[in-house]
Amino acid sequence: MDRRKFLGTAAIGGVMPFVRQAVAIPIPGGTLHPLAIAKYQMPLIIPPAMPMTGQAVVRGGKSADYYEIAVRQFRQQILPGPLPQTTVWSYGSANHPGTFNYPAFTIEATYNKPVRVKWINDLKDSSGRYLRHLLPVDQTLHWANPAGGVMHRDHHGSNPAPYDGPVPLVTHVHGAHTTDESDGYAEAWYLPAASNIPGSYAREGTWYNHFKQQFLAKTGVAWQPGSAVAEYPNDQPAATLWYHDHSLGMTRCNVYAGPAGFYLLRGGPNDVGGGNGVLPGPAPRLGDRAGTRYYEIPIAIQDRSFNADGSLFYPASRAFFDGYAGPYAPGTPVPPIWNPEFFGNTMVVNGRTWPFLQVEQRRYRLRLLNGCNSRFLILRFDHPGLTFWQIGAEGGFLRAPVQLRDLLMSPAERADVIVDFSTLPVGTVVTLLNVGPDEPFGGGTPGVDFLPADPATTGQVMQFRVVARNGNDNSQPPDRLPLPNRRALGGHSVVRRVSLNEEMFFPPTFGEEIPVAALLGRVNGNGGIPLKWSDGITENPALGATELWEIYNFTADAHPIHVHEVMFEVVSRQAFAGTVRPPQPWELGLKDTVIAFPDEITRIKARFDLPGLYVWHCHIVEHEDNEMMRPYAVGPMPVRRA
Repeated sequence: MDRRKFLGTAAIGGVMPFVRQAVAIPIPGGTLHPLAIAKYQMPLIIPPAMPMTGQAVVRGGKSADYYEIAVRQFRQQILPGPLPQTTVWSYGSANHPGTFNYPAFTIEATYNKPVRVKWINDLKDSSGRYLRHLLPVDQTLHWANPAGGVMHRDHHGSNPAPYDGPVPLVTHVHGAHTTDESDGYAEAWYLPAASNIPGSYAREGTWYNHFKQQFLAKTGVAWQPGSAVAEYPNDQPAATLWYHDHSLGMTRCNVYAGPAGFYLLRGGPNDVGGGNGVLPGPAPRLGDRAGTRYYEIPIAIQDRSFNADGSLFYPASRAFFDGYAGPYAPGTPVPPIWNPEFFGNTMVVNGRTWPFLQVEQRRYRLRLLNGCNSRFLILRFDHPGLTFWQIGAEGGFLRAPVQLRDLLMSPAERADVIVDFSTLPVGTVVTLLNVGPDEPFGGGTPGVDFLPADPATTGQVMQFRVVARNGNDNSQPPDRLPLPNRRALGGHSVVRRVSLNEEMFFPPTFGEEIPVAALLGRVNGNGGIPLKWSDGITENPALGATELWEIYNFTADAHPIHVHEVMFEVVSRQAFAGTVRPPQPWELGLKDTVIAFPDEITRIKARFDLPGLYVWHCHIVEHEDNEMMRPYAVGPMPVRRA
């Protein structure tokens, strides 16, 4: 979505698509100005391990770690005191009330040992009545639409007012290699088991009962109202995964309200141990004593905006994006509330605005996640001698460590990095900066092709304060790390040409063409054929097939493209009229999210080894929620059971 023209900038296409004006534009937001928030007042929270409910026996007689994890509403000190607490949602162990935190505690998983989770939608008050959404939800999109009843669930609505009913949820473990009934399909959502849901409302999504029956047939386990059970076999390489809501047409609002957490898979032939003379460690584990020192730390970076009462701010009108004040849908194609992108004006790290972390003079392993809705991050340390050594991406370890001054991360991408603080004097203060733009990203170099983020606010992320080392650092220097060897996928049997597209509208009274949706589609000749969520499935790999997908980006912006069920290899990129370029060194490993730059073909290769119904989509969640997501099927086309 090209907001640049509304900001007075020029788009010129290609991997360096525009030059922003030289004056920073303040990011609008809520009633709390970001400069009124004191920085580096609170220490970084290191998410503990999520406690298990117990053990379960799954298919094949294997023992599985069993969790019962709910989403609840609570208040948390995200802003530094004396500013108020913020009402948020997040996950926690249903059996351990003290574990509810934003972001959620980390699920620690072991290679080849399954995890079974009962995911519970517990967005109810103390009387068992449903809670309304914290944020404005646009009912005119193609969305879950519970108020439409069973006949019109998962459809476009026509009511331009914000939705005020019970909230649908369905959890997706992002990057997990699992069967379709456990993948968190966008139309398999479910409402809380609340006492006051109107009888006319649909309580589950279109595909919920199908997957409920499928899971029962496979496991003998029945799903209960307000919940779903999923299994993750953990038969993939050790990696940094994460979990979040995936409800149709409202993921942007649900995730912005808080529900997300890390899922770390360890062990197996493609792992490198931590804390044993190879990688820095340990990470938080169950049963750790208070005061345990951690040298492997998951870090989720998000942008948010706030109001003076501490509440989260998210726009309630399309006018926030580009000034267009209507008329809106259903009279025109312009949704009244949905914004094509959203950029918060504060940086929140592990649930706190601009925190600090004391680090010893030693090496640290940081598991970084870009958890922003729309913002591309380009991370950089303000200390000239400090760099990132990236050792892994979404699918596990790279072929070789890569030293980087700037670390580019699109929404949903993860970077497993080592940072060496050992040579810095005690008392050194290092700030992690963000030099990505405060607007849609299209590629290029900070300060040359676009203006970096506001240096007073979103250009700062967190602070590291160096203290003396405690004990020995037995980890290997990152440039000498022996990373696991992994066989490439080999040849492919099918080439698919898919497209990224944008739908525009010219309001007669506005004088500007404006974006109203982003879409995926197929390539025909030199252009894209946009397809909507409701159109028939066009991507149907055979079970076991290895395919090459060519992603043609016909829009003005870069998009992070995520394919469920598989980890893929990035093969190449190519300008529409240019030469083929190899992947970047930090992409030489398995991934589940790839940046597709404008006016380029991005090629990825994957093996589709699990049958069923999945999705692929842009992970700018505002795009995902308004048609930039498509279902795809592996093997025989699934037939939905009632």
